[in-house]
Amino acid sequence: MATLAQTFSVTGKITSASAQQPVPRAEVLLTNTGSLYKADAKGNYTIPNLAPGTYTLTAYSVGWGAATEQVTISNSNVFLSFSLQPLEGKLSEVNVKGEREKTFGITRLNSVEGAAIYEGKKSEVVVLSDITASKATNNTRQVFAKVAGLNIWESDGAGLQLGIGGRGLSPNRTSNFNTRQNGYDISADALGYPESYYTPPTEVVDRIEIVRGAASLQYGTQFGGMVNFVMKEGPEDKPFELTSRQTLGSWGFLNTFNSIGGSEGKFRYYGFYQYKSGDGWRNNSEFDAHTVFSSVHYNANDKLEIGFNYTYMDYLAQQPGGLTDAEFDHNPQQSKRDRNWFNVNWNLMALTLDYRLSERTKLNIRNFGLLAERDALGYLEKINRPDPMEKRLLLKDQFNNFGNETRLIHRYDLGSSFSTLLVGARYYRGFTDQKQGDGSAGSNADFRFYSKSGAPNASSYDYLSRNVAMFAENIFNLTPKLSLTPGVRYEWINTNADGSYRDVMADQAGNTIKDEVIAEDRSNSRNVLLLGLGLSYKPTEQMEVYANFSQNYRAINFNDMRVINPNQFVDQNLKDESGYSADLGFRGNVSGTLNYDASVFYLAYKDRINFKNVEGTTNRIRTNVGDSRNVGLETFVEADLLKLYYGKDHKTSLSAFSNVTLVNTRYSSPQTDINGKEVELAPPVIAKLGLSFKHNNLKLAYQYAYTAEQYTDAPNSVLEPTAVVGVVPAYWVVDLSGSYTYKRFTLETGINNLTDNRYFTRRATGYPGPGIIPSDARNWYVTLQLKL
Repeated sequence: MATLAQTFSVTGKITSASAQQPVPRAEVLLTNTGSLYKADAKGNYTIPNLAPGTYTLTAYSVGWGAATEQVTISNSNVFLSFSLQPLEGKLSEVNVKGEREKTFGITRLNSVEGAAIYEGKKSEVVVLSDITASKATNNTRQVFAKVAGLNIWESDGAGLQLGIGGRGLSPNRTSNFNTRQNGYDISADALGYPESYYTPPTEVVDRIEIVRGAASLQYGTQFGGMVNFVMKEGPEDKPFELTSRQTLGSWGFLNTFNSIGGSEGKFRYYGFYQYKSGDGWRNNSEFDAHTVFSSVHYNANDKLEIGFNYTYMDYLAQQPGGLTDAEFDHNPQQSKRDRNWFNVNWNLMALTLDYRLSERTKLNIRNFGLLAERDALGYLEKINRPDPMEKRLLLKDQFNNFGNETRLIHRYDLGSSFSTLLVGARYYRGFTDQKQGDGSAGSNADFRFYSKSGAPNASSYDYLSRNVAMFAENIFNLTPKLSLTPGVRYEWINTNADGSYRDVMADQAGNTIKDEVIAEDRSNSRNVLLLGLGLSYKPTEQMEVYANFSQNYRAINFNDMRVINPNQFVDQNLKDESGYSADLGFRGNVSGTLNYDASVFYLAYKDRINFKNVEGTTNRIRTNVGDSRNVGLETFVEADLLKLYYGKDHKTSLSAFSNVTLVNTRYSSPQTDINGKEVELAPPVIAKLGLSFKHNNLKLAYQYAYTAEQYTDAPNSVLEPTAVVGVVPAYWVVDLSGSYTYKRFTLETGINNLTDNRYFTRRATGYPGPGIIPSDARNWYVTLQLKL
């Protein structure tokens, strides 16, 4: 046991390659942790207190090229020297990408990455190349299997829309996360309508970065945190590469994915086209989707890189509607609606600039825009009412957004150590044109209004949201092992609603006694100041104790202002939500052998917006129902059993992981039917277990996922005739996947929901329901990949 506790040091000298003279002001960076060590005037450096393991070190100085070496410490101190080349007065870019630790498909963000600070924050990084899963269908259950505490809505088997939430926050279109792609917004409107109708295809994603509640200081005020999809890029070492993936699966599923990429001179490019279609497991659930992505990066010189991204996505899906509890128990494959359709058209653009002002200072600028449309058509009355085959309700939303986010990150000396300062500013303008009215009485996907005037006759609104934010964080390295990271964010938020709605009232016999158009013009501005503090203590380079506290804020969105839905109403006196979140945990890893993270969290939510029942009716009203608190334990551990026993150089890998989250939630509310109740969509137990086997080019993965019973509304309704609210029973699912690579070919196959369980994860209030939305039965897929 004493041997295991021993630590060692790496010492060496940094000299010029030509004259073997000491390099002035040289420094050595441990790339995986961001720890920095200065060399003395003679070029000598020392890195103390390192546990046995493999480390990546980068040496550099202003005006000199960088050098990176890997070193392995076993049972003695190590001597490692560097020779640097002068850059003849040019300013070098120390591109400390390094190599990420070997992963099992999950790792975490470094203290500083790009123009962002993650010191002391709860973070996860899903590495898609290390995951064996059904990537053609964006199988969320597999992709996010090792991210603790995520509650997942499985609304379709094709992965058209992502629905994840954590720590008792709704998974509805991932709206409680700030959702990004390559660092820029991709949701409908980050403030007014933060739902994500576009999900990047898993086949094109390099990694997914998740930062929990403390992300509110850098990425927005939201409670959930940030999810960032980092797209693949073309290879740096060849001018052209082609990847073609063709997939077939259950119920007529077809997916074709083709990408090209490469580097030529100062340019680097990447692009793909994906088409997927299928009939779906349930009746009336066919879909057809097209996605295109292109990116070009231009390295003007050693200091400046300019990038451009464009994303196009268009899909049409038939919505089979919801079911009552009795109908689900009888036959979950059935559909009670055959006239409901959903169409999405998404155009995303981004222009980025990275400029290195000096060896210690970097500027990052992101300009981004969205031109998009979402159309929903169907009969939305309660599922226990038959479709009268009359005119359907049509909702048409158009989004026109643009924004800029600028960040400056600077490393500076402070005493005998160094500090890292991040400052940033953001401007965002979102505009939504939302219309509702009578649609076609037919059954096809006809997204035109069919009122007498040919215009929307239920409501027509223009929503404008504007946001100016400034934020700052600073890592203070108090000792080589201990750091504090305070942060602050100021926001000016302005939301406007200008339009009209039709107010119709009928008597008990169904006769119209009131029918008038009411005009509205509302504007709301507020100033928000958020504070936060992070702490990181690293007793060794392979272990960290972390803690953070961050205030949160959520402005009411457009759905909270005005949406005509026969199943629900909106309180016109809604207030914004506020609160805070905190984490305390410890984490560590041994490269390719062991990875663990265990933490407790506390989420306090004030003036929570939710539905409550309207006394004497089956209707519900959306209002501030009270305060809530969520406290929980999130644990993750994975180990390579063979490498632990035989040593890390063993060629075969057999890893086992456990991901268990325990949550306790309660409401504090003046409403007697809500006070003391559990928070909805917060299952008390979420657990995932799995095994992964790798030998040469063969990979196999087995996964078991369990989610405990959860309520879907604040009053904790158990059973309700319309099935809009009620219990979501506990469920478990098993997935099996495998792949084999031979030269340029890769064959992937698998079976999802291996035991063919019947379960559901969601009760919908509107689209695609209302009612129970069953999840898919057992299904298979086969993918053939060619890479040239």
